[in-house]
Amino acid sequence: MAKQKSAFWKIKSLSEMNDAEWESLCDGCGRCCLNKLENEDNGDILYTDVACKLLNLKSCRCGDYHHRVKRIPGCLVLSMAHPEYFMLLPDSCAYRRLHEGKLLPHWHPLISGTTDSVHLAGISIAGKCISEQYLHPEELEDRIIEFND
Repeated sequence: MAKQKSAFWKIKSLSEMNDAEWESLCDGCGRCCLNKLENEDNGDILYTDVACKLLNLKSCRCGDYHHRVKRIPGCLVLSMAHPEYFMLLPDSCAYRRLHEGKLLPHWHPLISGTTDSVHLAGISIAGKCISEQYLHPEELEDRIIEFND
C-alpha cells in the first residue's frame, strides 16, 4: 500500500468519504471480527479471542467480505446510517477514532504506508485467536481478553 498523498481523513467527515476512502480506513487488525459479549451489569462490550469463521487468522481479512452479511447473521456493516455501531468497535479502530474526533495512530496503514504496520505494532489479532468453528458458544465466557494498546 502506497502512502496516501492526500490525508483525506483529516479534511473529510466519514459521511463525505467515497467508497474507496471508506474501505481504506480499515487497518486490517481483525478485532471487529472477534466474538463479543455484553456485560449485563454495565453494558460494556467484552472481546474474546474467538474469531468469526470467515476471518483468515493470518491475514486478518474476511474470507468472503462481499457475502459476509448473507453468511453471518449479525455481521456488523458499518455506515453512517448506524453511527451507534462505532461504539461496538475497539478503541484502536479508525472508524471509531474518526467518529470520536481522534487522529489515526502512527501504525495505521494510511499513515505508515504499509499494511504490515498494524501487525508489527501488535495491534492485529494475527496468531492471537482461534476460529469459532472450533469452539462451542458456551465456552465464549472463558475466552474474554483485553487489549493492551
